[in-house]
Amino acid sequence: PDASVDLAFSEYGASLWCEPARWIGEAARLLRPGGRLVFLTNSPLLMLCTPASGERASERLERPQFGMYAFEWPDEDGIEFHLPHGEMIRVLAEAGFAVEALHELQRPEGARGTRYDFVTPEWSSRWPCEEIWRARLR
Repeated sequence: PDASVDLAFSEYGASLWCEPARWIGEAARLLRPGGRLVFLTNSPLLMLCTPASGERASERLERPQFGMYAFEWPDEDGIEFHLPHGEMIRVLAEAGFAVEALHELQRPEGARGTRYDFVTPEWSSRWPCEEIWRARLR
């Protein structure tokens, strides 16, 4: 029901495979005033450095930032949705959220590998491949 929960959380899931305005709007509908939305997704920088072929992220820009939205992959993952930070802040604000935090994750020092094949350990030591957003419904 509307305004029925205090916390909505997405570890990838909706935050990756659903159109941003739709899933964020649905989270806003479900949350009580003052409720929090927390979600984990890939960083826009990772998407900009990942070739359309789906190969590992490179150390150069492979795609334009302007117009980022739907990313179609040649494998079974299909389509993912990614926005630059400014666009994500706008979508959150239009749904009634105020951003409280954005954590850009770095590979822990001393870690031997990465959890994913799409970045090298060196890449994820220098740039964020994942990020966690925290927003509160006004």
